[in-house]
Amino acid sequence: MAIQLKVPSIACGGCADTITKAIKAQESEADVQVDVEQKIVTVETKASEESIKQAIVDAGHTVE
Repeated sequence: MAIQLKVPSIACGGCADTITKAIKAQESEADVQVDVEQKIVTVETKASEESIKQAIVDAGHTVE
């Protein structure tokens, strides 16, 4: 299932790496794409949207 989330706290590639690692720590097979300019995270995953949001929040970012 593809999940697309707006993450306004993304500022740079380092943020993208942090978010990617946090999601992959939860589900190693997830396909994570982070668009830094648009501040959009797209995740192809079997995990629930809530668990993906929580991983991003736990990494110190905000999800709209």
